[in-house]
Amino acid sequence: MSASEEYPWKGPATTGTRGAFIVVEGLDRAGKTTQVKKLCETLYASGRNVKTLRFPDRTSPIGKMIDSYLQSKTEMDDHAIHLLFSANRWEKAKHIRGTIAQGYTIVCDRYYYSGMVYSAAKNNPALDLQWARQCDVGLPRPDKVIFLDLEPEQAEKRGGFGDEKYEKKEMQKEVRWEFMRLRFTPGESSDMIVVNAGPAIEEVAEKIWQDIHPTLTMIQEGMLNELGTVKAWRDDDVEWLGAKVLGGARS
Repeated sequence: MSASEEYPWKGPATTGTRGAFIVVEGLDRAGKTTQVKKLCETLYASGRNVKTLRFPDRTSPIGKMIDSYLQSKTEMDDHAIHLLFSANRWEKAKHIRGTIAQGYTIVCDRYYYSGMVYSAAKNNPALDLQWARQCDVGLPRPDKVIFLDLEPEQAEKRGGFGDEKYEKKEMQKEVRWEFMRLRFTPGESSDMIVVNAGPAIEEVAEKIWQDIHPTLTMIQEGMLNELGTVKAWRDDDVEWLGAKVLGGARS
């Protein structure tokens, strides 16, 4: 069932305001798909019109190349696959802005944060976070990003873990560490909220709703009129990316 069928347009609770752009991030098997659905249901019940997105979008020609890579059917240079992931997001950039301008709130399962973090987690010296982020400068900037935090050992125990290329415990440890670096980076920290994904589904869903509700209210009241744009990091943002942010620990 498509999002338009699941959440058909209805007269919004308020008129004349844009929708919100909410991104749900996390490790593989952290419960992103479940929480996206729970959040959409709550948003829709609150009088907001909702649409969902998921990256990578495996339906486009670029997305099909990515899908083949993720299923380990093809091999690709780290930089090349990273740029394909970014191109896959750019394919939807105009759609995101137009949909939100129409009053829909978009809840997105993964976005450019995953793009740069998963590439940087490969520990390729020529592909650090700063390089990985640069090709996404100019994309629509989310109003809020929820990172579902889960220990890789917990994720490993969940059904389906290991089905795709990046679903390996050591890789997931690196991904989590890179996400936590972003949490302390001034250029990203104001957007990101970390939510413990370990408790029961309903408890996690309630915490997400509590965390994003202030932002939704600000948009509804016209305090955040325009959707933002991803900007290049400043020099002082980059300085925060050193291992000293987390005391050098990758645990």
